[in-house]
Amino acid sequence: QVQVVESGGGLVQAGGSLRLSCAASGRTSSSYALAWFRQAPGKEREFVAAISRSGSSTYYADSVKGRFTISRDNAKNTVYLQMNSLKPEDTAVYYCTAGYRNNANYVGAAFAEYAYWGRGTQVTVSS
Repeated sequence: QVQVVESGGGLVQAGGSLRLSCAASGRTSSSYALAWFRQAPGKEREFVAAISRSGSSTYYADSVKGRFTISRDNAKNTVYLQMNSLKPEDTAVYYCTAGYRNNANYVGAAFAEYAYWGRGTQVTVSS
């Protein structure tokens, strides 16, 4: 069992930056790939970015590629999402999630590949 707790959301103007953090707890949290999804009002939850257990592999949604960077610090059991050049369409609740992986370098972008979810943190980008 892994618990994940997000922090770092807030209100920012378009073009600005935010960094989200997600602390994962549990004895084997380093055995999990970690990812960020987001959900805007009236829309389905969508994939944003993910990072493998080892941290060597990452994957991004096309909509954030080149603007967002995911990273992890396994010593601190924490994953980060650095968000730059934010746009109003990035406004959403951002969820951190963990999925067990046998393969240390496999990432995964499907909702069904992640079993443990945080409660989310609100990111609002004003125009």
